[in-house]
Amino acid sequence: MLSTEARAVHEAAVVIDLHADTPKLMARGYKITRRHNPPWPIRSYAGHVDLPRMRDGGLTAQWFGMWTSPVSLPRMSRAADVHHQLDALERAAAADPNQLRLALTGDDVRIAKNDGVAVGLRGIEGGQALEGDLANLTAFARRGVRYLGLLHFSRNELGYPALGLGQAKGRGLTRFGRDVVEACADLGVIIDLAHLNRTGFDEVIANTNTPVIVSHTGVAGVRAHWRNIDDDQVRAVADTGGVVGIIFSPRFVGGDMDAVVEHLAHVVNVAGPDAVALGSDWDGMVRPARGLEDPTGLPHLTEALLRRGMSAATVTKLLGANVLRVLDAVPAR
Repeated sequence: MLSTEARAVHEAAVVIDLHADTPKLMARGYKITRRHNPPWPIRSYAGHVDLPRMRDGGLTAQWFGMWTSPVSLPRMSRAADVHHQLDALERAAAADPNQLRLALTGDDVRIAKNDGVAVGLRGIEGGQALEGDLANLTAFARRGVRYLGLLHFSRNELGYPALGLGQAKGRGLTRFGRDVVEACADLGVIIDLAHLNRTGFDEVIANTNTPVIVSHTGVAGVRAHWRNIDDDQVRAVADTGGVVGIIFSPRFVGGDMDAVVEHLAHVVNVAGPDAVALGSDWDGMVRPARGLEDPTGLPHLTEALLRRGMSAATVTKLLGANVLRVLDAVPAR
């Protein structure tokens, strides 16, 4: 049972999650317009996001991260794979614009919230999707992609992962990676530092004039783990005006909803209330925290944050206002 305060805070907030991998499923026939209840063990890894559960959980906007194989597929290039996922999102929005609206700007999200329509934002997880060609980045930006995760779980033409195939400690961005960072600024594409190794992370921070994000991560100040960023990295992201999205996976946060709360609170304590956001990684082949298995758990997260002692103003920022600020600061072009 939600408290009156939690219900009021949650319903008034623009709630945005920074990362879900749902378009990969949609490209294979998953219907986001339908309510899903996948059987175990599938529900531990996929089938977390759909529009009915977004509405039930008060999730205003889901930022979708489209990922692809580290290598070109036999019948489809890596860039084509992302375009295929973008096609699936666009078809879903076109089929019922009263249920789903694709957005580019913070104002798009605010208007959709007022209209009672769920929002999809578009991002890419892994610069291998560019296939070493800046023309692909331009094409993706023209199709509404608003963030680019430079790395995923393998080395690509841009740089090296924090862990995975081709990891290389001490090696930063490639020349092409530096060109991509510069081009993203020109195109209005936000840089996502999730999965990037420390040297590359520091290099981006030192050479950016716009806010960056870490779309889905834990923080090492709560749980030491290769996937989690440390306090200096948290502060560095905050100094750009960006945000750190906290992942919902127990593998990285070390527990269920209470652990997610601790990671969110740690970012607030280290870098202030403007630096934190939600970054679930739903549909990302990782088990979500108990209580946050899908968007219907989000009102209970709001309750837990208020019980933790956070003010309503801080919780509202955390739920989505901080992400809106970043969208406003990096206009689509």
